[in-house]
Amino acid sequence: MTQTVLIVDDEAKLRDLLRLYLEQDGYRVVEAANGRDALFVARHEKPDLILLDIMMPQMNGYDFLRAQRKEATTPVIMLTAKIEEYDEVLGLELGADDYVTKPFGMRAILARVRAILCRATAEPAESDILRAGAIVVDRGAHRVKIGERPVELTPSEFALLTTLMASPGRAFSRLDLLERVAGDAYEGYERSIDVHIRNLRTKIESDPSNPQYIQTVYGMG
Repeated sequence: MTQTVLIVDDEAKLRDLLRLYLEQDGYRVVEAANGRDALFVARHEKPDLILLDIMMPQMNGYDFLRAQRKEATTPVIMLTAKIEEYDEVLGLELGADDYVTKPFGMRAILARVRAILCRATAEPAESDILRAGAIVVDRGAHRVKIGERPVELTPSEFALLTTLMASPGRAFSRLDLLERVAGDAYEGYERSIDVHIRNLRTKIESDPSNPQYIQTVYGMG
């Protein structure tokens, strides 16, 4: 089945260029020029992935992401000219899966799109169910529960959690996690691992400041 990518950017030329490369790679593309229109398109088109600019009129990328994350966990790659670490961390904390600064190469964008969609649609492993304490992960159904409470995770958070739960007790370095979660598209991605782990702890730990499930091994990862 053809996968759909939603491009949200107020630069028409950039949307046209992204559309060209994505369609050549076999994706169906839909577009929006601002966050408000993007919410409407996302609700009706149900895209498999969203490429999201930050600085846009009417509704910026951050506000779109806040609203969209209340409705869906669709993978999101943020595209922006903002290069400050604060802006990157904010985007990731709001639920983005990746963050790319402009200008960027089209091949790099395609690699990230492929990597994230591969994670989001990967076939389940031999054992679909993973358990750790009260946490139960159904990899086939892409569901996470703590007791009877469902937990909504982004594809990147889900990939990190399943990687950690599949090897209980193992200490992973950042590079280990990058290679397992982002594959060949992990260039420039390293700082995001810490944010994704922090987000995961907020969602699954009863006391994120004193984590029981995801612990830090100092000097290792």
